[in-house]
Amino acid sequence: MILVATGLKQELNILEGAGVLVVAGGGDGARLERELEEAAGDASAVISMGLCGALAPDLKPGDWVVASEVISNRNICQTDAEWSATLVKALRAQTGPMLGSDTMIADVAAKADAHTATGAIAVDMESHIAAAVAARHNLPFAVARVVSDAAGRSLPRAAQAGMAADGSMDIGAVLRALAADPRQLPALIRVGAEAGKAFRELRRGRDFLGPGLGRSYVGQLPLNVA
Repeated sequence: MILVATGLKQELNILEGAGVLVVAGGGDGARLERELEEAAGDASAVISMGLCGALAPDLKPGDWVVASEVISNRNICQTDAEWSATLVKALRAQTGPMLGSDTMIADVAAKADAHTATGAIAVDMESHIAAAVAARHNLPFAVARVVSDAAGRSLPRAAQAGMAADGSMDIGAVLRALAADPRQLPALIRVGAEAGKAFRELRRGRDFLGPGLGRSYVGQLPLNVA
């Protein structure tokens, strides 16, 4: 069984299937770590998969990122080189360091600062937690994420409010934030469109990788995605 860490229930619904167990953190890092830890004893590998925010300016929504390492305030964790190389080829992904953050990095200035300080090309809120669990259990670990928001775009507060603690969408919180500042509406519509593109790419990549999420191809030349 491959253990998958992600953020949202919508990501979970795309990623789940035979041979994998998906845990959606919903921004609650402690719960995510606890549930991954409980499941890791039955896992053969761990992968962090879902959406991410770009830190490198050349990444755009819909691009795949496969991490060479995960940087966090805990440590730097290297990913499994062979599995990662397979994912890069299969998904035509860019590769580089992924930043794992306990909080959302949502505005342009914060993204630029994080990129400069760490050299990471993208950020999410689950990869560093999944890396820690994989290391404790000596399991192969990889990260494959799709960019949802570009480095040059800030997420409006209404979008930031939209993730409930269980990984579902908190529509009420979004509407309250929007009512407090209706000027966010154009940016919120843009965020929705770009996230939709990322979700479609996530589904396409998940379908292409198959039940093994790329592990079945390790040591082989992956098929061309085109």
